Amino acid sequence: MNKEEVLRKIREHVSNDKIILHMIAVSAIMKAMARNLGKNESIWELAGLLHDIDYEITKNEPSKHGLEAERILGGSIPPDVVRAIKSHNFENTGVQPESDMEKALIAADAASGLVIAAALVMPNKKLEEVSVETLRKKFKQKDFARNVSRERIIFCEQAGLPLDDFLELSLKALKEISKELGL
Repeated sequence: MNKEEVLRKIREHVSNDKIILHMIAVSAIMKAMARNLGKNESIWELAGLLHDIDYEITKNEPSKHGLEAERILGGSIPPDVVRAIKSHNFENTGVQPESDMEKALIAADAASGLVIAAALVMPNKKLEEVSVETLRKKFKQKDFARNVSRERIIFCEQAGLPLDDFLELSLKALKEISKELGL
């Protein structure tokens, strides 16, 4: 599937624009991470883009989140992308993350929340106002963006990228699509 087909498929299953923007944000971080690690950018971007395609139908059944995506997507995407989607919710699906892409998806999913939350507390609510130093401080503040799991962000290290480098990469990736995100 090309990106337009993927977005069309997403819109068939996700009506909440905030969730779609989150999926786009995660895909941007995944693509940047793949580039940094010398991995397949389009495959990693696809995993980020599709990781929450089943969220609206599974939000009340967390044990199915990620698993329903496999049914929705059928054989239209590579098996390693399906596995990454299922393992990004490993606490509920039992599909343990093994590959770098799977671990990166867990980190990117959480990091997108931290970066966007940091932008939303800036005076103009813009990503351009956020610095890596701001992210480092916000990462350490347990009371900031409480729903963002710092433990999940640290999966970046298991995928091959130190935390500071990952925060910088995530911020840069989201700044590149700031207009699309409205930030």
